[in-house]
Amino acid sequence: MLTRIISGAVGAALLAVVLYFHSTVLLPIAVAAMTAVMLFELLRAVKLHKCLPILISAELCGVLLPLIYCFTYYVDYTELFTSHDEYSVPFDTTVPVERVEIFGWSASPSLLVFALTLAAAFVIFVTWLKKHKTIRYEQVFFVLACMILVPQAMTTMIRIERMDSKNGLFLLIMALCGAWIADTGAYFTGVAVGRHKLCPEISPKKTIEGFVGGILTTAVVYAVAFSLFYGFTPKRAVIAFVTGAVCAVVGAIGDLSASMVKRQIGFKDYGKIMPGHGGLMDRFDSVLFVLPTFYAFIALVGVQ
Repeated sequence: MLTRIISGAVGAALLAVVLYFHSTVLLPIAVAAMTAVMLFELLRAVKLHKCLPILISAELCGVLLPLIYCFTYYVDYTELFTSHDEYSVPFDTTVPVERVEIFGWSASPSLLVFALTLAAAFVIFVTWLKKHKTIRYEQVFFVLACMILVPQAMTTMIRIERMDSKNGLFLLIMALCGAWIADTGAYFTGVAVGRHKLCPEISPKKTIEGFVGGILTTAVVYAVAFSLFYGFTPKRAVIAFVTGAVCAVVGAIGDLSASMVKRQIGFKDYGKIMPGHGGLMDRFDSVLFVLPTFYAFIALVGVQ
């Protein structure tokens, strides 16, 4: 228990440092580092971590994605056109677009990410063809799925922080808390009144009562936090409540999905980087699902 507490405290301290310097290059570097570790843990789970072409391709795809968004800037549509009279802008020129400039070459980040992912997938498929006697299709498609899901989900941390120049840190903290508050609420509710097992074959300790408690806890905390930070309005409180509830549900699905993978593979933990807690995947499995969900809600509905 002491090891678990010390390890958790060290992890929390490192996270606090990253969040304190959220507006600097430290955040993308930290996201890239965490993504690299999580991808290694997942490749290790399917015994492909020693296959260097696949490992390097997946890791490069994961590490470079958050760094690409580190160099992202915004321009008006008019800057993408020449000044000649025959060119015109047939849409609202006040809406900014994302561009990335590297070594004097400019492109959209989505195009760079697509090209990078495609190149990594190509290397993985070629490696599979060469080693088809030892590498199964389940392993290959598991790696491809993780190579897309993990970097995209983790990079959402950068997108959330940049959504609001003044309140980006608050939004990022709430996004991370969307998963961890639910876990805390579910644990205490389950200990107090938990009677009915939720998924006994996947996670024996989780109960239906704890699941509901985690949802309500997250929803209430979200409603209170957003109301205190931005000011109370009925609409804002309702939207925050719903956002918190949905994040808690999605986080539980992510947690159970990661646990199911471990059960089927025969792993206890994905790694040992956090003694007493396991690997980063064991701590961020639900976060991978919550971050994109939170970002989508804030971007489409907004609670500011």
